[in-house]
Amino acid sequence: MEVILLEKVQNLGNLGDLVRVKPGYARNYLVPQGIATPATAENKAAFEKRRRELEKTAGERLQEAQARAVAMTGAGVEIARKASEEGKLFGSVSTIDIADAMNASGHDLAKSEIHLSEGPLKELGEHEVAVSLHPEVHLTITVRVVAEE
Repeated sequence: MEVILLEKVQNLGNLGDLVRVKPGYARNYLVPQGIATPATAENKAAFEKRRRELEKTAGERLQEAQARAVAMTGAGVEIARKASEEGKLFGSVSTIDIADAMNASGHDLAKSEIHLSEGPLKELGEHEVAVSLHPEVHLTITVRVVAEE
């Protein structure tokens, strides 16, 4: 199925690109989220009329993400969890825990923006966590997991 992207999508394309995707991906995710529209002749014409507006909106989102990244540069959080003598956690620290801790420290961060490449954190210590605020804006935060007393 061919769709017109209404915003930049990582590993797929940029605003205005005509891309071929699986029908289920388009029908269940891209179109309902407002990220893409089916590539029909009338949708192509409507997109060309709205192109400036969409590019302006995309630029504003990029600037907002860059401002958030500057505010979060060097940021870190400390999360306390019960742990064994060897430093293994009873449970784990997930993206939800990290997002809650960052929000409590004054940084606006959604759990979907956090990427734990090796899964949830299961050991005490400092961990570097990747954050993607926008397809073009990436940064790393430090999550320090300490033993609960």
